[in-house]
Amino acid sequence: MILQLTLTFVILGITIVLFMMNRLRTDLVAMLSLLALVLTGILDPTEAFAGFSNSVVIMLAGLFIVGAGIFRTGLAQMAGNLLLRFSGDSEKRLFVLLLVIVACVGAFLSNTGTVALMIPIVVSIATSINSSPSKFLIPLSYMASFSGMLTLIASPSNLIISQSLVDHGYDKLGFFEITPIGIIGVITGIIYLFLVRNRLLPNEKNNSQSKAEHKLSPKQLAVDYQLGGRLYRVKVPDDSEIVGKRLAQLKIPVQYQLCILKISRKSTDGINLLPVTYQEMAGPESIVQPKDLLYIQGSLDNVKTFVEDYALILEDEQSEANELVSKELGIAEVLLTPHSSLINKTVREVGFREKYNLNIIGINRQGEYVLQQMSKQRLRFGDALLVQGAWDEIELLARETKDVVVIGQPKEHASMAAASGKAPIAGGIMLLMILLMVFEVFPASISVLIGAVLMIVTGCVRNMDDAYSRINWESIVLVAAMLPMATALEKTGGMTILSEGIVQLLGGFGAMGVLAGIYFLTMVFSQFISNTATTVLFAPIAFNAAISMDVNPATMLVAVAVSANMAFSTPVASPSNALVMTAGGYKFTDFVRVGVPLQILVMIVMMVVIPLFFPL
Repeated sequence: MILQLTLTFVILGITIVLFMMNRLRTDLVAMLSLLALVLTGILDPTEAFAGFSNSVVIMLAGLFIVGAGIFRTGLAQMAGNLLLRFSGDSEKRLFVLLLVIVACVGAFLSNTGTVALMIPIVVSIATSINSSPSKFLIPLSYMASFSGMLTLIASPSNLIISQSLVDHGYDKLGFFEITPIGIIGVITGIIYLFLVRNRLLPNEKNNSQSKAEHKLSPKQLAVDYQLGGRLYRVKVPDDSEIVGKRLAQLKIPVQYQLCILKISRKSTDGINLLPVTYQEMAGPESIVQPKDLLYIQGSLDNVKTFVEDYALILEDEQSEANELVSKELGIAEVLLTPHSSLINKTVREVGFREKYNLNIIGINRQGEYVLQQMSKQRLRFGDALLVQGAWDEIELLARETKDVVVIGQPKEHASMAAASGKAPIAGGIMLLMILLMVFEVFPASISVLIGAVLMIVTGCVRNMDDAYSRINWESIVLVAAMLPMATALEKTGGMTILSEGIVQLLGGFGAMGVLAGIYFLTMVFSQFISNTATTVLFAPIAFNAAISMDVNPATMLVAVAVSANMAFSTPVASPSNALVMTAGGYKFTDFVRVGVPLQILVMIVMMVVIPLFFPL
């Protein structure tokens, strides 16, 4: 047992050093630590892999999907815009307001849930004000931890110590009994983070990528290629002679120098209920039907000639270019590769539509945009082609051809287009999930999974593939692989030995000395194992210490809960820290630099505050 105890602390120490060196990815370090515990016989495989079935890990994965729905639908941007409106032009006011909102939300929701829901909003705000998300995300996670002291249900640690009191014949904690301590903690945290935000927090602006993505968004591409001035909607009357004909028969590109990009039509089911609008890419085999809306690219004079020849109806003088982007269809820019087989061939010879089921609707040739008579244009190396068609076909083109390279992230844009207009639905799902968690209708993990599944079913998240792609697997593996460390410490008796040693060592300093020792030891271990596991392990030690010294057990137990919640110094201290680590591009040392001084400050404050509200 002594050998296993020694090995456990050696493995924990090496893990901490590797985390701090930042040479290896954190999830790889966590996996190496897990393997070491198994290979040394400290844990068996069942114990080692228990973390991957832990409800916290499942909940974390679900929260990533819920966050994706909030971001995809534009709800995050709407919330961000609302915050910006209240804060005005003051970044200081925005910073404080954001932390206050996080604290209020976190009082009734888990810190992990609060952070996962707020990350897309914070990233959207940072982008809007041309600032770095890294300046806001660590404060976001820290404030969520502070909010765990505001109500009884805000943290599992609070519930554990309350139940411990009940089990030993004492009154349970009231819902708001620890709120005064929480308020003081929140104020302390806000003041500290406000003062160090420009000194200790990383503020590396990496906007080049976001600007590039913005430039290559479908909306911006439509502007760059000036599609708005050359896109028209034409309605097909019931008696038009083109009804029932294939587009190939009409030879529109040859006779009118026009290109029909997509067809929008309303269809009803067999029971003739509410009509549903369908959109499809126009192709040679597309058959024109009555009441179809044809989206046509070309000059207005040619469009008018086409309309007059076939007794059609020009809906408006000019259509918005963003109408080319929908749930089914989109646009993207592609570059010809140096050895592309398309070079020196005309667009007509290439047969791009037949080959890839996509339309070429524009050519960017060294900054000059070619939009007319493109079928006769001979492609050159360096040309950028604007293509239009089904999102699935664009994604397929990005994966399966060596002739062109798709620029940007069509999969991301497809997901955004699919979720467009569904912000109210995403908001309703988020509210439902929060209510289910606050009133404990189901376990928290089930409530989160309900929210995640609803996001997918309602189309706020495009599909299961999109949902899986939004899960940050590095964070998932990191948390799951580190959870068994608590099992190893408990199994080898390391936690108990250290805890009892602190009590014996500091007993001569009186109740305050033991209180400080328990707080400190709980704080140290909560940086590497979950606050729930730390509270479970330290609660009996704190209670026994209180009884042996004839002091109020509630004081010692509250100190354990408060200290366990104050997980600031490492990215593995809580799932919320792991969440923001990747989103903010942080290093292990960023948490140490910002978190350690905060840990010390909060401990000093709490050593005064806890005995004040829970007298020894």
